[in-house]
Amino acid sequence: MACSTAHLEVDVPLSEHEQRLLEQIERALVDDDPKFASTVRTGDRRQKARRKVQVGIGLVVVGLAVVLGGAVLPQVLVGVAGFLVAFGGAALVVLNYKNATGAVEAGAAPGPAGRPGPGRGGKGSSKARRQPLKNRLEERFRRRYDQ
Repeated sequence: MACSTAHLEVDVPLSEHEQRLLEQIERALVDDDPKFASTVRTGDRRQKARRKVQVGIGLVVVGLAVVLGGAVLPQVLVGVAGFLVAFGGAALVVLNYKNATGAVEAGAAPGPAGRPGPGRGGKGSSKARRQPLKNRLEERFRRRYDQ
């Protein structure tokens, strides 16, 4: 059996000194080139995801109201349109809920940048869940080739 070492990324918080240095670098960047700094500056992703969740909830409410309107009026197309709006809103909520709350899947190890890894709970080893699909496929091929 071949023994291989997998490259795993671990998030380590910055020390106070490193945080001060990073803030100094950011201020220098803003002072030197404010236009570039504004284009590369990323907002709070969690706040954007929360906003999408709020919009999704609003779409669900509006969609359900339209569905009820379509039921009161004998208009099938209005009801179908309301269902589609509600379904789209629900999809928006489901897709952004994890990012909005910072929730981590049960059994999923944190991946790069604190995001959960690609694994799903219960399948395979925890080591395999932290690796990208390409690495897992390559490792599986190597094991078959070595046998």
